[in-house]
Amino acid sequence: MKGIAIGLSNTSKVILEILKKNEFIDEIYIASSNYEEKSEDNIIPLVKPKKVLKEKWKDLDLIIFIGSIGASIRLINSFLTTKDKDPGVIVIDKIGSQIVPIVGLHQSNTQNISFQIANLFGGEIIETNNSNDQSFLNLDAFGKQWGWKRSGNMTDWSKLVIKQSKNEEIFCKQLSGNNLWKTSESGEIINQIDGKENKKPDSTFHVSIFENNERNWHPPVLWIGIGCERNTSKELIANSLNNFLESGNLSQQSIAGFATIDIKKDEKGILELAEEKNLPIKFFSKENLSTIIVPNPSNVVQKEIGTPSVAEASCLLAAGKESTLLEEKRIFKNQSGAVTIAIAESKNQYNPTHGEIHIIGSGPGDISFLTNNAKKALSRSTVWIGYKMYLDLIKPLKRSDQVLIESKLTEEKERCSKAIKLAQEGIKVALISSGESGFYGMAGLLLELLQKIKKEHRPYFEVHPGISSVQLAAAISGAPLMNDFCSISLSDKLTPWSLIEKRIEGALVGDFVIALFNPKSIERNWQLKSVIDICLQSRHGDTPVLIARQVGRENQTKKFFTLNTIPFKEIDMLSIIIIGNSQTTLVDEIFLTPRGYLQN
Repeated sequence: MKGIAIGLSNTSKVILEILKKNEFIDEIYIASSNYEEKSEDNIIPLVKPKKVLKEKWKDLDLIIFIGSIGASIRLINSFLTTKDKDPGVIVIDKIGSQIVPIVGLHQSNTQNISFQIANLFGGEIIETNNSNDQSFLNLDAFGKQWGWKRSGNMTDWSKLVIKQSKNEEIFCKQLSGNNLWKTSESGEIINQIDGKENKKPDSTFHVSIFENNERNWHPPVLWIGIGCERNTSKELIANSLNNFLESGNLSQQSIAGFATIDIKKDEKGILELAEEKNLPIKFFSKENLSTIIVPNPSNVVQKEIGTPSVAEASCLLAAGKESTLLEEKRIFKNQSGAVTIAIAESKNQYNPTHGEIHIIGSGPGDISFLTNNAKKALSRSTVWIGYKMYLDLIKPLKRSDQVLIESKLTEEKERCSKAIKLAQEGIKVALISSGESGFYGMAGLLLELLQKIKKEHRPYFEVHPGISSVQLAAAISGAPLMNDFCSISLSDKLTPWSLIEKRIEGALVGDFVIALFNPKSIERNWQLKSVIDICLQSRHGDTPVLIARQVGRENQTKKFFTLNTIPFKEIDMLSIIIIGNSQTTLVDEIFLTPRGYLQN
């Protein structure tokens, strides 16, 4: 997506720099009547807005103005054409408190971007669009969130949106692709037509692989198997593929990628076509191809390269389990070579370059502890995956078109695997941890699994930091972590107890303040007592100790004790324990580990 932002006054600088830093836009400008002058720091160019718009309008996907709505409308008025061609336009006030999408709400994904900006600045999105006010699905835009591409006459799509705005019933006939969207609040109100039904109402859109000149969203589920003579031209391969797709009424926009034998890794025609279409190629060995049963094996191919099939076998292998050979192989020839093509339909979409995984630390509890960066990522993500209790805490931020996938406390690996699978399908996913995802959270496991995937097949990922429960526990009690400290989990399910004991002993030798996570559960009811006994061997019995429970939540409590008086029966998995070091003090319930400033 290519975008620019123009500040309509010199007070726009901070907002402009934040927008660029967060990659909403590529270029930033400040409006000036005299564009020959230079800005104070020469970093943000001073321009005449109309001149910039005239030069860039046709190539832009998004324009953001910082300033007056009226001035913004006057600037863009003469450039507006049709809603399917114009870039999205958003106006933001100079402090980021009000975000107003005014053009391209559907076509340029402007609504979703507006929500992300609103969450980043903690502002309010002001919108009069029917889809937002009435929790309607953005029929002509929502498929982009699911990794799909749209076809059909824009006028027909507009008519469908108008019908929706009049509260007329809308129907969908989905034959392929991910159907999770139906479980969203917005998706649930769409009437579903069984795939076997031929009769359909006028107010229907389709989700399918077919090119039928109707309103269609196309999921990337088609794998094109290719075998060819050496040095077959790209033009022959491309023209043959086009003819093949047209004969089957199949959409180019549903192609997930190409597949062939690994001896074609340097086949120029195939490589050039894949690059031109920005599609991946999967290469398979003759041994793997030989394991696939196909309807049209070839003795000639078997003799030449060691497998009875390339095109049919490779597209089936690429499409994965439960795939269907949609079109058996056909051979196309001319003076520039020969190519064999077959097409398989996968049960699963594949579009990893469009997918994203956002690993989000949701904070210790109350939604107010969620960072603006995390809120932006949540807004950007179509699917949220997490433990139900953590999802419930942030649910007020969810839009009606977003989907929640809830799981149980012990299903961490399943959560991560699901997030990766959806992202590989081209969907933007938020994987939720409580607290900070890199502290005993989901980030480590997710990244371990991603490391097992080849880099070229890996979806984009980003870790968004959160506020840890130990940070909040320290904050509500004083400043016990002012000097060096360490955190240790007492859960020995993944870490041997002997190693945990060594870490405790090392922390005591170094005189660290010690924060204890997962101190006690029904099954693990002796470990905490053992740790405290170890501490008492080298620290005074009157060393102050904080026990904070349910931090950041409605039933939050904090209590102070000493190593000698810890009430083991009151402690559970919802507790955080902070044990002071030799310098830590507790005066008038101010828990403090001095840094040493007053000694200098």
